[in-house]
Amino acid sequence: MIGLLQRVSRADVSVHGHERGRIDRGLLVLIAVERGDTEAQAERLLERLRTYRVFPDDQGRMNRSLLDIGGGLLLVPQFTLAADTRKGTRPGFSPAAQPQEGERLFDYLVSRARLAHPAVQTGVFGADMAVSLVNDGPVTFWLRVEPETPADFP
Repeated sequence: MIGLLQRVSRADVSVHGHERGRIDRGLLVLIAVERGDTEAQAERLLERLRTYRVFPDDQGRMNRSLLDIGGGLLLVPQFTLAADTRKGTRPGFSPAAQPQEGERLFDYLVSRARLAHPAVQTGVFGADMAVSLVNDGPVTFWLRVEPETPADFP
């Protein structure tokens, strides 16, 4: 499971002009589910997102986590992060989970996030979304929790 996290001062996601989620200071995380991912990868990724130290302390060092600052968490599904871009000029999507499984695990991640964190907003799986953000820093990290047994793909 992949999470592209961005430290933001604000972010929102809309579907067909209707706002679906908005946060102020916190993390916008684009989420991709890969073949072979299970609930274990979702749990580990959520733990890392909540505790990853990307916010500045009093000395300006990245020593504070989302938990420490009480910030918002905006989770947006984005299967294209799982693309195979190793060759050619067109991405291949065989590393991505099948849509049903991707949606199931994204929904699982969201439900677990809502139990663990007070301020969770989301995009809509499979929708054409417009995401707006002000990246604070800019600070962006690519986190990946690999499946225990990676799926084979061409």
